[in-house]
Amino acid sequence: MDREKLAGAGRYILAALKWAGVSAAVGVLCGLLGTGFHWAIDCATQYRSEHIAIIWLLPAAGAVTLMLYRLCRVSFDAGTNLVITSVTTNEHIPILLAPLITAGTLLSHLFGASVGREGAALQLGGSLGHNIGELLRFDEDDVRVMSMCGMAACFSAMFGTPVSAAVFVLEVICVGAFQYSAFLPCIISSCTAGWLGQRLGAMPMAFDLPEMPAAGWESVLRVAVLAALTAVLSIVLCVLLHKAADLWARLIKNPYLRIAAGGLLMAALVTVLHLEDYAGAGAHMIERAVAGETEPWAFAVKLLLTALCVGAGFRGGEIVPTLFIGATFGCAVGPLLGLDPGFAAAAAMAALFCSVVNCPVATLFLTAELFGTTNLGLFALAIAAAFVLSGYFGLYNSQRFEFSKVKRRAFEKSEE
Repeated sequence: MDREKLAGAGRYILAALKWAGVSAAVGVLCGLLGTGFHWAIDCATQYRSEHIAIIWLLPAAGAVTLMLYRLCRVSFDAGTNLVITSVTTNEHIPILLAPLITAGTLLSHLFGASVGREGAALQLGGSLGHNIGELLRFDEDDVRVMSMCGMAACFSAMFGTPVSAAVFVLEVICVGAFQYSAFLPCIISSCTAGWLGQRLGAMPMAFDLPEMPAAGWESVLRVAVLAALTAVLSIVLCVLLHKAADLWARLIKNPYLRIAAGGLLMAALVTVLHLEDYAGAGAHMIERAVAGETEPWAFAVKLLLTALCVGAGFRGGEIVPTLFIGATFGCAVGPLLGLDPGFAAAAAMAALFCSVVNCPVATLFLTAELFGTTNLGLFALAIAAAFVLSGYFGLYNSQRFEFSKVKRRAFEKSEE
């Protein structure tokens, strides 16, 4: 028995050394690429904000994005859902997906589509990790882990949140089944990429948290109500984002005309209604909301514009717009519940993120990294309540639910 334990310990040591080296290398590669992409997005956003008239070129940018996918013979539907699916099925991820999602997201941000950037992070990292694993002739299980390492590393480099990036990737694939076998590799790759990004001058996403409300039954009740309202908002958000693509497909059959029409409508709305703050991801609006400043309708406008752009086919992602929507919603609704608007913005932002990705543990770490706080009691309440009350909706159709949210048993399709 002792010899077997010693032999087992030896295998674990070798495995740990293997993954320490490989995942660190993936972290360096994805850290460099993710940091470069971070800078490129910032430059594109800065240029657009100074030359907002270029938003009228958004229809052409969309058509060029679609054309690039067609020329490279990569399905335009290949995206974050494919990357998530590959972790469970080992479906091949085209290596060309990495440059395509990078180019597509840059075009979207430069010309003002209401999209985020996490889609690019997950697809860029997942594609690189997956193909490196295949190049090294790893077995199927190790290729999946390599894909997760790349996803975590690029997410970390672009957002500056290494712990939540790693935990998010481990948690998002299959709700209720944490991917423990990939824990060490993802932590190493994510922290390596995050450290490298900061050394190269990439500023992490972070906000100044206002004063926390005093603990007590009143604040607990108010936060619970805010979480319940945010859970309802998350369902609306997920349904709109998924239905928007179907609606666009029914209205306009030709994909080039569809994405061009979406870009034209976005440009017209921004110009006529002076919605410049709603073009792009809108991180500056999150800062304003956490500072206690927002228009009461901001969350609804961002939700509709994001559904418009994502549904039409613009590349990028939905996470930063989700944070925008959650923060502005909380800032607007919080004072009606007797909560400080800045704190309510932060709590609703966390609750909405958790609701749409179904990752409560990652959201708790994200809250700590974004706001630099260890006082997480009320945030944990908001996250937990929103997680349960949002049901089984989510941004990613390929995400699987392994266990019920309300019972200690396997998830049943009838619960949806």
